[in-house]
Amino acid sequence: MEIRIGVQQTAREIVLESADALDDISAAVEAAIANGGLLTLEDDKGRRVIIPADRLAYVEISPLSVRRVGFGNS
Repeated sequence: MEIRIGVQQTAREIVLESADALDDISAAVEAAIANGGLLTLEDDKGRRVIIPADRLAYVEISPLSVRRVGFGNS
């Protein structure tokens, strides 16, 4: 999954790719917001991102898009 996170008062968004399921990521976001705690996510390379839930502007979760290289035969 590709996860894009907007943080309040920050111009850039955080983008990471995760092997976690959509439901697991959604549950982590919902729990962090409900508890007012920290949103902790790990990407597919083992890096961990920790964001205070009260600073979240948005979280966008989408399947990884296939990146094509080269010329297509259309």
